[in-house]
Amino acid sequence: MSDNNNNDLLVPGAKGSVKNLKEEIANELDVQPGADTTARENGAVGGEMVKRMIRIAESSMSNKNR
Repeated sequence: MSDNNNNDLLVPGAKGSVKNLKEEIANELDVQPGADTTARENGAVGGEMVKRMIRIAESSMSNKNR
């Protein structure tokens, strides 16, 4: 298996924000993300993260157009 990781963050300093979002969502879903957690539970956290980031981006773009 390759060491290539395509999950690089494009915005400097975003790593902390993404980690905080992950922790917030995991707490809301009562999930402890990690290797000992089911793929379904880890996926639920990741899926909710994507939904919220899309909402944030759409809101940001909408505000720029005003």
